Amino acid sequence: MSAHGYYNQGPPGPPQQQSHSPYPPQQGGYPPPQQPYGQQGYNQGSPPGPPMNQGYGPPMGGSPYPQQGGPYGPPPGQAPYGQPPPGQYGAPPQGQFGAPPQGQGYVAPPGHFAGYGGPAAPTPPSPGYIPGQQSQADMSRAADELRSAMKGFGTDEKALARVLGSLGPLEINSVKAAYQARHKRDLMKDVHSETSGHFRDGLEAIIRGPLDQDCHALHESIAGPGTKESAMNDVLLSRSNADMNAIKQHYHHKYRRTLESDVKGDLSAKTERLFDMVMAARRNEESAPVIPQQIEADVQEIYRATEGRAGTDQLIVCSVLSSRSNGQLRAIGQAYKQRYHRTLEEVIKKEFSGHMEDALCFMVTAAEDPAKHDADLLEDAMRGLGTNDQALIRRVVMVHWNPDRLHQCKAAFRHFYKKDLADRIRSETRGDYEKLMLACIGVPPAFGR
Repeated sequence: MSAHGYYNQGPPGPPQQQSHSPYPPQQGGYPPPQQPYGQQGYNQGSPPGPPMNQGYGPPMGGSPYPQQGGPYGPPPGQAPYGQPPPGQYGAPPQGQFGAPPQGQGYVAPPGHFAGYGGPAAPTPPSPGYIPGQQSQADMSRAADELRSAMKGFGTDEKALARVLGSLGPLEINSVKAAYQARHKRDLMKDVHSETSGHFRDGLEAIIRGPLDQDCHALHESIAGPGTKESAMNDVLLSRSNADMNAIKQHYHHKYRRTLESDVKGDLSAKTERLFDMVMAARRNEESAPVIPQQIEADVQEIYRATEGRAGTDQLIVCSVLSSRSNGQLRAIGQAYKQRYHRTLEEVIKKEFSGHMEDALCFMVTAAEDPAKHDADLLEDAMRGLGTNDQALIRRVVMVHWNPDRLHQCKAAFRHFYKKDLADRIRSETRGDYEKLMLACIGVPPAFGR
């Protein structure tokens, strides 16, 4: 039996008691989740909650990434708004810009045709980004299996990988609460004392949950000698306003320092300005319209700040790219290529360097094709001599929280790298660490090496 779906074979028990958040209420009217988020293994009978942000979510009319083994791209005859037609990956349909990479076409909200500045419905926080959120599934059995895996002489590492690798972002909070209630023990402390190495690092990343893990990764990237720029990019770039605000609040609560002040001390002047813009959480919401006239104005502004002048006005480019929604960035990229026959990524690589170049390319590629972007980040962590294990763990755990995002990432990985993601991970990891990474991407430990 697959690790996903192993638990909760009977009807779910009574809802877990919601814990009280240590934070003030979120501003901007973000609604609380209407339903618990049921991820791959637990609570599959519950309706799903709000979709994960960053351009992912439940398929609407079919995912553009088919089941592995099939051709890459949308099903025959389907060419959603702003998406390449079948067989012409990367070419925008005529006159259509900025649509999401999957699902139905973009439809501008009524009355929003005057420009970017009109009101737009705020994207709610992703599952796991409201402190205290829990699944309504009964996690008693999962908690008992985790305790059995660590009780007595020896540790059942395979059971730890199987159980923890299949938990969703709300279920991890529920299983920690059930573990404490049933066994009067702290799950994180027990796992830390019973495991070691990269296997322990991966388990602890899961146990923290999405929000706490983001803050932990940021703090680790800043606290040590030299800034680990890839961790900062992974956590902060291309995030929704709601998730960015949640990260800032939780970071301040956890470390008694503002995220902005910690980031400020670790970046050069202009790169610091870019991250200030990013952390301000003032991006246009994904529900904001994609208006051709404004897209054209942004294209011209980027051109005049880069190729259209001697020297680059870096802050203008930073301001545009950090404030637009993913749909608008897709539209800008498509329009720029049509007009100037170069991609935004090519322009950025020519006009920028260092961390600012990496950050701007990250935002552009994450908007243009989120699944390919995820696949590229995973391959980057494994490429060359030696694996960047911290990056691999961070990225696998981040993607695994959302089943649809994971599915699309795996299909994109196979299309672009001609290899299954599971096989690629097997080639770079060993032992219990390998089993955990495979469990996170839906391969039960029993079938790992």
